[in-house]
Amino acid sequence: MDTILRQYGYSVSDATWFYLSLLLIVAVFFRFNRIFSLRNLDLVLLLSIAPGVLLVQDGYQYGYGWLFVVTGCLLVRLFGDSFWKRRPLLEQNLNSAGMAFLTVSVFVLLISKALTEPPPQGTVETVRRADELRKRQDTTHEQPVTEEVPAGPTARVLAAPVLAASEIAVSGGSPNQEDRWAIEQIAARSTAVLAHLAVVSGLWFLGKRLFDDANSGLAMATLYLLLPCTAIDVGKVNHVLPAALIVWAFVAYRSPLIAGGLMGLACGTLMFPLFLLPLWAVFYGKQGAGRFVLAVGVVAAVLAASLLLTSVDSHSFTKQILGSIDWSSLTLSSDAAGFWSAYSGVYRIPVIVAFFVMLLILTFLPREKNLEHLLGHSTAIVVGTQLWYPQQGGAYVLWYLPLLLAVVFRPKLTSKTPPVIAPAPAEEQRLEMPTRMLAGVSWFRRRGS
Repeated sequence: MDTILRQYGYSVSDATWFYLSLLLIVAVFFRFNRIFSLRNLDLVLLLSIAPGVLLVQDGYQYGYGWLFVVTGCLLVRLFGDSFWKRRPLLEQNLNSAGMAFLTVSVFVLLISKALTEPPPQGTVETVRRADELRKRQDTTHEQPVTEEVPAGPTARVLAAPVLAASEIAVSGGSPNQEDRWAIEQIAARSTAVLAHLAVVSGLWFLGKRLFDDANSGLAMATLYLLLPCTAIDVGKVNHVLPAALIVWAFVAYRSPLIAGGLMGLACGTLMFPLFLLPLWAVFYGKQGAGRFVLAVGVVAAVLAASLLLTSVDSHSFTKQILGSIDWSSLTLSSDAAGFWSAYSGVYRIPVIVAFFVMLLILTFLPREKNLEHLLGHSTAIVVGTQLWYPQQGGAYVLWYLPLLLAVVFRPKLTSKTPPVIAPAPAEEQRLEMPTRMLAGVSWFRRRGS
């Protein structure tokens, strides 16, 4: 976006986009007739994230402190989400036609930014790993150093078709060494666009299917695109992709198999979705948890098989499995930039302990959960990981932003309960057999008397 405007003597930096989007967000979403409302509080918290991200982008260490405080405020807000019993459906200050026009316009601007600016190194590395997967090459001896959190096998599996399409577009399917750089750049940028498109479409379907209001879904998608955090990290596929998969898991929550498959894919991108699996299994109960866990296991096996394709021996396979996990987040020492880089790792221990206590409470309480609990608790868990994550903790806003928007716009969802899993025909027959036998015994007793 900025690259295109510079050709005509104009420039829109990330800070300028923050001011422009601030005016648009206030004009469209702020409740002027109810100043002291939950919606306005949520907007203030959402807009408070951007200054911290901008400070971190400019290299100021206290930006992480800003994000740490804002993340803590978001966590407190999520803890109190279930206490807001009245959640009326609020209309926006713009009708649906205008909202759709604004959504498409902002999405085009983000696409132009993603297509014209150099993609992040982490995204390019994901595309290269996808190329190795397609060619079944083993490059475990090459461990590039990037500032981003390393992505798991899901990103490279999903990026492989995009890379193949990019090769066809550039060189007709027979690329040479000179075209390799252009193909990687096109594939990296296209993957970023598709990841954001998955988030936007998922939010719209979330509003239409679960909130029973397509306008709410359109409003969530619009606000997601308008927030400066999305534009700043528009090319970071490894951060957008897990959030997109989790959003679509909520859309398909009525089917434990589909939701489990999507959550399994999300766990194959980064580590933080793993903390959501116990909550989702408890949500489905005894009947649905088996199918959910089965789907997660099948996806995990498929992802492990994808790593097997690029391994020459068992040592290489083990190294790739272990390399898919960000072990640095589990250590007390961290050399990466972040809030905890200025403090001793010992101070992280109480925060980590508090996080796991929170994880247990949100997973098992209340015992009977509905979609409100699943959505609010999932968002709180993802937000909570930001407080103890050593590598740029608090700056990975795209991990939880779509879920947070769903919490902000959700109506009352107490009627959205876990799906009732109907028993299979064979199981129904087994359940009916004892009943038939008892009925037969009673009939013979009556005849005998």
